[in-house]
Amino acid sequence: MAIDLENARERMVVEQLERRGIKDQRVLDAMRRIARHRFLPAELHDHAYDDGPLPIGDAQTISQPYMVALMSEVAELKGVEKVLEVGTGSGYQTSVLAHLAAEVYSIEFNTHLHDRARVILNSMGLGNVFLRAGDGSDGWAEQAPFDVIMVTAAMRHPPDVRVSSKR
Repeated sequence: MAIDLENARERMVVEQLERRGIKDQRVLDAMRRIARHRFLPAELHDHAYDDGPLPIGDAQTISQPYMVALMSEVAELKGVEKVLEVGTGSGYQTSVLAHLAAEVYSIEFNTHLHDRARVILNSMGLGNVFLRAGDGSDGWAEQAPFDVIMVTAAMRHPPDVRVSSKR
């Protein structure tokens, strides 16, 4: 029997995020709005709002909802920022950032994940998301500088701040 995904998403926000101290209302609203199950294989939809990471293929995972919310809150986005995300993965964190920042540039090393995230994110009509397949440690020099760099994947070394950040 399938679970009620809308109720599960609301429970996730209340029980996993608000009770753990996430206070930024914009982050909470984005997490309420975005259907995490869209970023998962169909057989995992009933677990989409569980308190933990889940497999998305190619030995990769979608981050735990709390980590997505915490990283988004710590970034202190006001809606005017240009963000570089390294590690698009399924696109879930990307979609949250898209609701919080002016522009999101996201790089994914795994072309299979990149292609799948592109389809999902394009279907959401997010006009402020720009995707690239490639090595995130190279940054995205032609779009630099960025106000925020969020690394959501393992890397050999972080992007060069001189070509990626305003700092």
